Amino acid sequence: MNKAYVIVPFISLLIFGGFYWNFATKYAEKQRAKEVAIRKAKEDKIKEEQQARRVAVEDAIRLQEQRKKEKIERDEKDRLEKEARQNAIDARDKSYRDQEKLAKQVDRLTKEITVEREAIAKIEDTKKLNREEEAFLRQFVKQAESNVKRLAEVIDKIDAADKARAEAAAAAAAAAAAKSKS
Repeated sequence: MNKAYVIVPFISLLIFGGFYWNFATKYAEKQRAKEVAIRKAKEDKIKEEQQARRVAVEDAIRLQEQRKKEKIERDEKDRLEKEARQNAIDARDKSYRDQEKLAKQVDRLTKEITVEREAIAKIEDTKKLNREEEAFLRQFVKQAESNVKRLAEVIDKIDAADKARAEAAAAAAAAAAAKSKS
């Protein structure tokens, strides 16, 4: 029995050693396979993350470029709207200035028209007075000419009467001289 105490544990030890060696070699391989699988999974995960990051970066860059383009277009649109608005304001201001200028010009011309109408009315009055004076003067000249003719006739009559009286006086003097000589 003494040998049984040594042989059974020794055989058990050998069986255990076989199982252990088999287990140890397979376990190390399994552990290495697990480590390789874990490492491969990590590498795959890292590759996927890198790929996802690359895609995300590309998307971000594309979105950033698109936003830049949209911002440039929006800024250009805003600039054009501001220019159009400023041009409209300038045109409105210019039209107001022109309107005020033309209103002042209309007022000035209206005043000038009033002054000119008054001047024309004065000229027409002067013209009417001049025509009336001319008509009066023509009539006066005709009357003066007729007066001159009448005066000439009166003077002729007076001269004829003076001649007749002088002749009558000369005839009376001659008759008185003839009477006195006789």
